[in-house]
Amino acid sequence: MHGARPEAERRETKFRQAAFVYLHITVLYEAAAWVMWRHGMLPTRFGPAWIWLVVGLGVGISVFVLLLLVRRPWVPRAVWFVHGLRLPALIDGAYFAGEAGRVVPAFYMTALVAVVVNLWMLARAGWDL
Repeated sequence: MHGARPEAERRETKFRQAAFVYLHITVLYEAAAWVMWRHGMLPTRFGPAWIWLVVGLGVGISVFVLLLLVRRPWVPRAVWFVHGLRLPALIDGAYFAGEAGRVVPAFYMTALVAVVVNLWMLARAGWDL
């Protein structure tokens, strides 16, 4: 039993938690991208890095607001699916980059843990109704 809180209130809490965990993922990714930019590690073939920092921040805040305000199960489910697409690149960087990798594997492992925690919170909001 989950206590005396009504079911609707528990559901609202799950959506709010998923939204704020995603906001923290956005902060983590923006900070990592900023540092990588300062070290000249971001590719420029798709335009200046600062544009992608702004776009990434806009997407992250939009997803945060969407999760916070649109309390429909399809929202965290869709974000879960798209966010899960990051896993192969993170696993590759964490375990298979070898000596040629420019970034230490711990960077990818940390991101991998953060993404999996985020996926867990999204799944709670999307499927644990």
